[in-house]
Parts: sequence; structure tokens; C-alpha cells
Amino acid sequence: MLSEEIKSWEISPKERFLYTFIVMVGAFMAILDTTVVDVIVPKLTGPLATDMYGVQWIITSYMIAAAIGLLLCEYLIKRFGSKWVYLTGVLVFSLASLACALSTSLEQIVVARVFQGLAEAFIMVTSHVMVFSYFPPEKKGLAMGIFALGVSFAPALGPTVGGYLTEYYGWRMVFFINVPIGILLVVAGMLYLPKERFFEKMKFNFLSFALLSIATIALLIMLSKGQQLGWFNSIYIGVLLYISVVGYLLYILSELHSKYPLIDFSLFKNMDFTNGILIYFIILGFSMYQYFYLLPIYYEHIKGLPTLDAGIAVFAFALFIGIFSPIAGILSDKIGPKATVAIATAIYLVTSFFFLPHLNYYTPLQKAILMTIPFGIGMGMFFAPVTVLILKSAPPNKSELAIVLMDYVRFVGGSFGTALATNNMEYFKNLNFDRMVEIQNREYVEYFLRKIEEILKLPYDIVKEIFRNYELFMSYNYGFYNTFMHAAYWALFGSLFVLALFINFKKDKL
Repeated sequence: MLSEEIKSWEISPKERFLYTFIVMVGAFMAILDTTVVDVIVPKLTGPLATDMYGVQWIITSYMIAAAIGLLLCEYLIKRFGSKWVYLTGVLVFSLASLACALSTSLEQIVVARVFQGLAEAFIMVTSHVMVFSYFPPEKKGLAMGIFALGVSFAPALGPTVGGYLTEYYGWRMVFFINVPIGILLVVAGMLYLPKERFFEKMKFNFLSFALLSIATIALLIMLSKGQQLGWFNSIYIGVLLYISVVGYLLYILSELHSKYPLIDFSLFKNMDFTNGILIYFIILGFSMYQYFYLLPIYYEHIKGLPTLDAGIAVFAFALFIGIFSPIAGILSDKIGPKATVAIATAIYLVTSFFFLPHLNYYTPLQKAILMTIPFGIGMGMFFAPVTVLILKSAPPNKSELAIVLMDYVRFVGGSFGTALATNNMEYFKNLNFDRMVEIQNREYVEYFLRKIEEILKLPYDIVKEIFRNYELFMSYNYGFYNTFMHAAYWALFGSLFVLALFINFKKDKL
């Protein structure tokens, strides 16, 4: 937050632009790196002498470290100020990026990614707090619209940037590029970002932190490795679930008996705050993150585009996220965050039920790109009003905690969404394959394959395998419809909490 002597409405427009620019570049860099790395991970098996299961730890370790880092943020901000936590995060992120770029083994890059993840948590929470504090009350929506450019536009841009850098400069450049940007940001932040006051010296509950961290780590590893290990056919997954459930229960007990709880749950007494968190958790995490994960796969594996071209196709809807994020912020200031999030949800529901499920192999590329644009509009309009709603529903001295909770549920919800997308895609691919085989006329298929054998002069076993691969591809293609529809069902469920925003929960006094 700004110092007591300097109020947000006393900052000149030039100063507000400068402060916001410095903070947003750091947030943009951190969150962009997340999806950029997702693109290059499959290409690291050779350079790091490992397999696909090994390189998945590059993503998993980062995700775990970031989730744990979020739990430290409120204490660190109130103890040292958001400016210095932000600059520390940027510096650590830059040094960790350098370590990633210089890594020659899987172990080295995983350790470096842990530090990157911690730093990303510091950057995202503090940048959120600072941008919100730089704008006067009547422009809080605009502030969050600008912040949404980083939160929503950057990850959608990731496949394009990652594909370009990897194709023309090699995978190490994905990490090297962060270093000079980070150094410049640290210098600029030290010189120009305003001084702050300390809110309070709060007690840190190490027991609650340890229990919640253990529960979160177990949950995220379970969601990351579930499909690979066969979910509950695996003892390992069962053990992780047990640790996670017990960890969360012990954490709750610790909080109930502590004088200094890690999280102040009195925030949830405000129904607008509770509904805002649930909207964020369900619609963003369980639904939007599925599309975010699946659309690049659709372009690469169904439409057959190279990584860079797939990134360019994804950029089409990413552009509209960037355009409509500040528009949603302005609307939040004009008509209120509740009405704006309702509009965003309506657009998103129409898109998720009537546009995205109809993407398949036969959809022309230009049409596919056009069909994803409403998704970009709905997503662009989503972040700002929900954020404003949550922050305005929290007391001013709890804004840091509100942002920590938002980012935590985004992380956990996004992990659930990715796991659901992976699991549903595999399930429906197999289901469609079995149905294809069941309805086939076996005599006709045999006749058809023999004709192909005769025309192509290939052994029958090879012709049969080619046909089987074609069936697998088509079952994968049709599996996208079912998976997209299930993501839409989660959006419909989340919309119930949007409707709840317009219900008056206060009982009339007698």
C-alpha cells in the first residue's frame, strides 16, 4: 500500500502510469513464463536425459512452490511492505531463470524451478495489492482491468512466445530472456516505486502453515500424477489423498485452537466475498482452465499445426482477452462488479455450450479461430469484476489476505481443472473408440482393408494398424466434444454463485 501521506488519488497520472507499468511488467513476466514453459517441456527429454514423466516435475515443482509461497505473502507484506517483497520476488525469479537456462540435468532445473515458483507467488500477490492501491476508489475496476491483462492475457500468449523462442533460439532462451527484464525492473522499482508504511507486526502461525503446506503439496502432486499412475488404482495416489485430507483437517483444528490463525476466516461471513471466491474457484479453475489447457492441444494434435502456428491460433482469442479486460474494469466502475460479472458469465456460458464443443478435425482453421473469440471476450470480462467484488468485500487491512486466497483457489482450482481435462479426454477417447468398434460391420471393414492392401501393396498387418491409428485419432477428435461439454457443465454450476450475488441474504429485523 501507499504511505499514509500519499493517497492514490493524489498521485499524478504520469506517476500512476509509471508505478503501474513497473509492477505489471513483473506480473506479466512471471505468469507468461508459466505457459511458455508448458510449451517447451516435451522438448526437454533429450537435453536433460529423462522421459516425459521426469520433465513433468519441472511443472509440478513450480506449481507446488508457488502455492506454498502464497501462504507466506500476507505475513511478508505486512512485515516488510509489498514494494520490497515484490522486488525480492523479481530478483529471485530472474536469478532462478538464469539457473534454469544454465541447467544440464533434471535435478538442477527442478531446484531452480522451486525458487521460480516461490518468487512468482511473491510477485503476483504484491503486484495485485500495489496496482489496486494506485487507483482512487472510483477507478478500482479500471485498476483490476489493467491487472487482468497480466493474469489472463499473458498465459494465453505463452504458447506463441514459447513456440517462437524455442523454434528460432532454442529452449534456453525461454529462461534467459527473463534475466535482463528482471534486472531492469529491480533497478526501476528501487528508484521509482513509492515508499510504504508497515501495517502491523503480525504473529506467524508456523504449525498451521506447515499443516496447510503438507496438505497442499499432497493434493497438487496427486492431481498432477493421477492420470499417469491410474488414479485410485495406484496406492501412491491413495496415500497422497489420505495425507491431503488429514492435513487439511489438522490444519482446521490448528486454526480453531490458535490465538493467531494463519487465515482469518471471518472474511467469509460476507456473502459477496464468499460467492466471489467460489466463482473464481469453480468458473475459472474448474472450467476456464480446462479450455486453456485443451485449446493448444486441439490445434496441435487435431488440426496438426506446428507449435508456433498453434500459438498464433491461440493468440487470436488472447488478443480479445487483452482488449476486453480494461473494458470490463471500466464497466465495473460504471455499472458495478456484480452486473459486469453476470454479463461475463452469460457470454462465457454461451461460448462454452454452443461454440467450443463443436471444434473438431473438420472445422476449418479460420472458423475455429473465430469460434474461440467469444471465449476470449468472456474470459477478458471475467477477471476484473470478480477481483473488484472480492477486494471491496474485504476490510482494507485484509486486502493482502483476500488476494492470497484468490490466488490460492486459482492455483488449486486450476490444478483440478487440468486434471479433469486430462482424465476426461482419456476417458472419452477410449469410450468413443470402443463405440466405433462396436458399431462396425466387421465383414465390410475386412473387405475394405483387403482392398487397401491390394491398392497400396502393403502387408495386411500394416494396413490394419494404419486403420486402427485412424480410429484412435477420430476417437480423440470426438473426445474433445465430450470434454468441452463437461467443462461447460462446471461453468453452469459456477453460475449459481453468480446468481447468488443478487440474492439478499440479510434477514429483515422484526
